Amino acid sequence: MLKLHDELIAELSNLLTTQNYNPVVVANHRLYARAFLDYLAECGVQVETVTLAQVDQYLAYAVQDFEAQYGRPPCARWQMLPRTSINKLLRLAQGKWPPEPEMTEPETAYRQAICCEYEAWLRDERGLASASISALLWEARNFLRWQFERGGAASLDTLSIGEVDLYMDMRAPGLRRKSLADVAERLRSVVRYLHRTRRIPMDLTPHIIGPMLYAYEDVPSTLDRRQIAAVLAATKKDGSPRGLRDFAVLQLLATYGLREGEICRLRLEDVNWRGEALRIRHTKTNAYSYLPLLAPVGEALLDYLRNGRPQVEGREIFIRSCAPYIAMTNLYGMIRGRLSAAGVEPPGKRGAHVFRHARAVEMLRASVPQKIIGDVLGHRSTESTNAYLKLATDDLRAVALDVPGSEVLP
Repeated sequence: MLKLHDELIAELSNLLTTQNYNPVVVANHRLYARAFLDYLAECGVQVETVTLAQVDQYLAYAVQDFEAQYGRPPCARWQMLPRTSINKLLRLAQGKWPPEPEMTEPETAYRQAICCEYEAWLRDERGLASASISALLWEARNFLRWQFERGGAASLDTLSIGEVDLYMDMRAPGLRRKSLADVAERLRSVVRYLHRTRRIPMDLTPHIIGPMLYAYEDVPSTLDRRQIAAVLAATKKDGSPRGLRDFAVLQLLATYGLREGEICRLRLEDVNWRGEALRIRHTKTNAYSYLPLLAPVGEALLDYLRNGRPQVEGREIFIRSCAPYIAMTNLYGMIRGRLSAAGVEPPGKRGAHVFRHARAVEMLRASVPQKIIGDVLGHRSTESTNAYLKLATDDLRAVALDVPGSEVLP
């Protein structure tokens, strides 16, 4: 059944209002959506049949109209505003937007079929985590697109190590050794699958060589106790809903050393207030562990839940601080901002893992057995925990052997 334009505008307005968008933002979305619908009416196009190409045509028309009205072109990001409103409108009108790309070319369909089968194999037969599947699948799509553009689908029949080397050369610029080694590992996986399914004649995986990495060659980024205290103190001064949320997240990071995904997936039912326990689902092992709900963490969580968390139906604890109010999916930007506000500038990476590394060092210095450290951090084996041993540099200096003619560097 075709919807009238006024009905769509009203439906869009109600949707945004229920998602707690600011009234000014709702009015702007209505304005952009109305302009798009008026354009469709002039062109005689039904909103239910709009295509991506027609949206692009309208945005080009809107830019020209802007220039005619104001005597200057809009800024580069201006198109994002009407495009966002149009996308929301078309999801209401068509159910699914943007639509799935049409596979008009046989090679495109063939490439897509390979990727779908590869994804199912990674999930069903290898049992990999979703994050691992996404990374492997991205590399597979990128490699197949690159190969098909060079020689078509038939080029798989004659795939050689020379072509694989060319792909690695194409991927190498701007990547660190560790990242390039990851590319080689993902490429070996897809090439092994192509040979396994008899799409390429030879198994080229032994010849796909990435940079040599040595066990424990890098020292992970971390924070010391003074830096963590400074970040917590600076964040606690922010009494806004966002500040309350960020302080609760940082307390979890500093106290337990949780992974980013483990915090983002925390749900209301994971906190046992009476039993003073916290249930954590480890993202890599899918196993659960139960940690004591320590007073500073409990107080920070309670303050956020009472005074900072938006009123939403979702059960996730940590919610975005602006509409649409949905669960947080990453913490990197927040952590980087809070570190900067506190004047803390650790060398290297600045994500959630700097707190995780710091917590591991604290447990090492407290003589906590390595097995227990691994259990708290959600490691599958003690090998994963070994990487943190090199962070306790002061302890390593204390047990350094005296070598004649040399000294332990400060």
